[in-house]
Amino acid sequence: MVTFIGTQDMQRHLREVGLERAITRMAAMIEEDYLRWECFDKSARVANHSDVGVIELMPISDGRNYSFKYVNGHPKNTEAGLLTVTAFGVLADVATGYPRLLSELTLTTAIRTAATSAMAAKYLARKNCRSMALIGNGAQSEFQAIAFYTMLGIKELRIYDIDQKASDKLVRNLRAYPQIRVIRADSVADAVKGADVITTVTADKTNATILTPDMIEPGMHINAVGGDCPGKTELHAAILQRANVVVEYEPQSRIEGELQQMPADFQVTELWTILRSGSTYRQSAENITIFDSVGFALEDFSAMRYLEKYVMQQSSTELDLLPVMHNPKDLFGLGVSSTENSDTNLLNNEKEYDGLPEIPTPA
Repeated sequence: MVTFIGTQDMQRHLREVGLERAITRMAAMIEEDYLRWECFDKSARVANHSDVGVIELMPISDGRNYSFKYVNGHPKNTEAGLLTVTAFGVLADVATGYPRLLSELTLTTAIRTAATSAMAAKYLARKNCRSMALIGNGAQSEFQAIAFYTMLGIKELRIYDIDQKASDKLVRNLRAYPQIRVIRADSVADAVKGADVITTVTADKTNATILTPDMIEPGMHINAVGGDCPGKTELHAAILQRANVVVEYEPQSRIEGELQQMPADFQVTELWTILRSGSTYRQSAENITIFDSVGFALEDFSAMRYLEKYVMQQSSTELDLLPVMHNPKDLFGLGVSSTENSDTNLLNNEKEYDGLPEIPTPA
């Protein structure tokens, strides 16, 4: 049997522990795994692109455990009342290849993405940040806001989205967090002016320029989340030229991130090296830093570990996904009517046909 964690299990878990604690725990586990960087067999995700979206598989292993995530990204889904992003994942034993956990990762991915953003910002943003501009107020926005409030102390949130209903939803949901002052801006430029952190999390699959160089001030940290597949960006290339750019896994980011706009020799730093140093990456308060976040399989590996540690025990659902057999070499016997011995069953079947004429042997 394989344990299954569904969306209702995850909702129940979040009601019990609270989103803030879940984000903090998730961020700690992600950081733990980044510090084991060399232990992982890493690869860029496998993507199948279409005109309307992308479907991806994200595999990774540390030699003992293997995980993969299936995830889609279809920006126009909301027009049909569907989510832009959905996901599920598997955690398996490398020694046997047997999966032990199958889980929803739609809600969990939102948590792990926000946790990764805030964890990285602890090292990249300047100290004592208090304000963040949040450009794009869709399904990921609340998680980003709460993660930065919980882990960095962000208490002023300036929001902007071309869809006013998305901003209405964000304001409504954040009423449960009166500590966060939410300010609706009239434009991107209005939202980002004077902000300590800018988070861009837009959904359109296009080479957009959500941020232009004139909007960027010394000392800002940009958490660029939305540009996460080929042909999809949010930042003007000139912004990257002015900044120190940090990525999760360089081979993947050069294909999918803001980095796809830059030449192959454009210098970047992988996140794990900063975490390994244990010190702030920023050289001065004037530095501009960018976390070019596309999402990496290691973070989903950490998320699956989180689910196994904190959620799996509360899940009572087990899936009959793998056969249980007395003789692992007799898979055929699984298809024969149930008896204690498949050989005996085959003999019984032969007796049923004793009265039938023999098939002549070809000459």
